[in-house]
Amino acid sequence: MAPLCAQMLEYEKRLDEVAERGAHAMPFDLEKTMHVFSKTRHGGIQQVIAKDASNTEQIQRIRDHLMEISVEFRQGDFSKPEQIHGEDMPGLAALKSADSDQISIEYRELPDGAQINYFSRSPQLIEAIHQ
Repeated sequence: MAPLCAQMLEYEKRLDEVAERGAHAMPFDLEKTMHVFSKTRHGGIQQVIAKDASNTEQIQRIRDHLMEISVEFRQGDFSKPEQIHGEDMPGLAALKSADSDQISIEYRELPDGAQINYFSRSPQLIEAIHQ
């Protein structure tokens, strides 16, 4: 098997594993939502959006979950992403070791879901968020 093909298969396997663990850790239907991670100059934005804007049940589940993890993240608890992505998740160690005043985590509702804004002045933490 060609090295590139082997890498693609390994990547697909990893995505399947993350999706399976995510389905157990997130209260909303992964098939009915979109997850968007955008890098910004000072951190990033994580959005979870219902594919059907009239699906109020999914929207409320998204909002509840993102509100809950934003509170946990502000307390330095990144156990849910660790559960989904594994201990070796890129950037996780830096985020876990950050002091609470080094990173700002803000929850915001969207019409069809919710988002978390991440902001830091630390280049190391900005890189961790981007990862």
